[in-house]
Formats: sequence, structure tokens, C-alpha cells
Amino acid sequence: MTGGDAVAYAMKQINPEVVSAYPITPQTPIIEGFSKYYADGEVDTELIDVESEHSAMSLCIGASAAGARVMTASSSQGLAYMFEVIYAAAGLRLPIIMNVGNRALSAPINIHCDHSDTFPLRESGWLQVYNENVQEVYDTNFIGLRIAEKVNLPIMIMQDGFYTTHSVQEFNTLKDSDVKTFIGKPPKRDTLFNKKITMGSFALQDSYYETRIQLHRAMESARDVIPLVQKEFAKSFNRKYDLFEAYKIDDAEYVVVVVNSTAGIIRKSVDSLRKSGKRIGMLKIRFFRPFPYKEIRHLLAGKRVLVLDRNTSFGSELSPLATEIKASVDVDLVNVVFGLGGRDFYQEDADKVLAKFLRNQIKKFEFYGYRDDLEF
Repeated sequence: MTGGDAVAYAMKQINPEVVSAYPITPQTPIIEGFSKYYADGEVDTELIDVESEHSAMSLCIGASAAGARVMTASSSQGLAYMFEVIYAAAGLRLPIIMNVGNRALSAPINIHCDHSDTFPLRESGWLQVYNENVQEVYDTNFIGLRIAEKVNLPIMIMQDGFYTTHSVQEFNTLKDSDVKTFIGKPPKRDTLFNKKITMGSFALQDSYYETRIQLHRAMESARDVIPLVQKEFAKSFNRKYDLFEAYKIDDAEYVVVVVNSTAGIIRKSVDSLRKSGKRIGMLKIRFFRPFPYKEIRHLLAGKRVLVLDRNTSFGSELSPLATEIKASVDVDLVNVVFGLGGRDFYQEDADKVLAKFLRNQIKKFEFYGYRDDLEF
């Protein structure tokens, strides 16, 4: 299946009570696929079509506040249109599951992959997990659901637009009965209908600050919950996940940091360089929120680090991913931005960048793979 089809299938197996979304490339196949399961009577879900992404998230908030298990999906400008209510979902502590097909933000209009749509939402209070391939994104829907419902925070489950959403890959599915056993019934939580609580109230100077601290503590509590849920998943299905993947790092002098689908070609470059005696490894970040700064600190200490980021931060000397790494550990770090707007990054590109890295020929911050025949 494609990544979009795999998510739709995972959603069918989860059978959420409410799904609301608005079509946007490259997310559309997710809800389009799920709507076929809905039309064929394979789910009991209330599937609600709305007039915009803002309305979709608003509806998800209302349904989750009422106690429903809720899922949605979006991309790019859709996330930007949701911006106001994305923050509300986290502030109200609602475990909404949103699958995202990463896509560049306009202007100019672009429908292809980079990570400029989700990295800006790293401060929203949502859990964020980035996935390399179809298998990961399929499994993460079940893992992410459990985590979100344990800490009462919404979660974004990312995959690269077109590279994963529309790429056909082999992967192993789970039995419906095993999925039901693993996700279980939604745990009891305070809702509008089972407890006298207020949601969406007005908070002034005497109380707003405390709500932010509560949200921060909830995100910190996820650090303990994530490994427990992933260990349970590994025990049940023999597929192991972590906050990150440390690939051949233990004895490495050089480490490349990356997220999502690009990890596949970087892994091949690392393997090739290892055969020629180069001590290089890869760190693939999966959970970007909460960021595993404590866990990676000892892994990267004393090593030379290259951060490859499919996103940039205008006016900053480092990209968002590089900023997080630099804040986690004081290392000799260089930063390369690549692939904006879906610019392809092939195996030969990865080999070329890593070769320059090993020769210490990369500046502290630089762009790779842009056309020099256009006026600047």
C-alpha cells in the first residue's frame, strides 16, 4: 500500500467514533481511503465532511471534549488554516489523532514535501512523531493513539508528502482483533458530559500561567509513557520502536541527524562508508515533541554532527532541527538544508554531502541542491 492507504487501513482497524477532515494534497488519499471503508459499512464512525480545515479541527475538538475517540488528517496550508484551533486542542488536553502528509507552505504555492508545515507547530503542545516509511506510519497510529490517551495530549503523526503518502511499499499489517486488544477502550477522562468541568473558559493573569505549566508537565510525562507503550507494542508484535533510532553510533566519530524518509538513503550511505573504514553513524529522530534531548546527549557527546533538515528558519543561523540538537548537547555541528518544496535528494546527493562532511568541507550552515541559474 501507499502511506496514505496504510493510514486509512489503520484508521479502519481503530474504528474511531468521529472523523472529520477536509481534502488537501497530499493528505487527501488518507480520508478518501477511509471514506470507502465508511461507505462500505466497515466502520461505525461518524464521518463528517466540513467546509474547511479550521472547521474540521473545531469539530474534532467538540467531539473529543464530549468523550469521543477522534481522528483527522491534514497538510500544509490546511494546518496553517487550523493554527488557531490546533493550539486550543492541546490547551484543552484532548487526545486527538492527526495524520499529516508533510508539504511545503506557500507562497509560492507548492504541493510537494518539506517540513515547513509541522515544525512551526512544535510549540503548540501537540506530540509530534516523524516516520521514515509506510510500516512506521502504520504502526505509529496504534502506538500514538495509546500515548495520546494516556497523557491527554493530541498527537501529529507525520509522513513525507508523496515520498511516503503516495509511495507503494510492502509492510506487515496486524489482525483486527490484535489491534483491538492493543488499543483497548478509551481510558476514562474528564469530559463535558461526565464531570462538571468548563472547557474553553477565559483565563486572566491569575490563572493562565498555571495552565501552560500543566501543559508542559503533561508533555514531560510523555517521556515516561512513550517507552512503555513502545515496549508493549514490541512485545505484542515483535516490531521495536524508540524515541529515535541510533544507527551505528556507538563507535562513530561522525553522526548525521535526520528525520522521515531521507533516513533510508542516509542509512545506505553510512553502510557504504563503513565498508571503507569510515566511522560514521546516523541518528534518526522520531519523536520531535517531546524532544529526546536527555537521551541523545550522551550519544552525540564528543562527535562531529551534521544535521540534514528539510526545513529552514529564516533569519536564524541554524534550521529548526539543528537548533534542537545544539540545545541538547554542545557539539561540533554543521547544518545543511536540502529538498525544500520537494526538491529530490537522491542517493548520489546523500553520498556527496556525507563525503564533504567527512572531509570537513561543510560550513556551519549552508543550502544544498539549489539552482544557481536563477537570479537572487
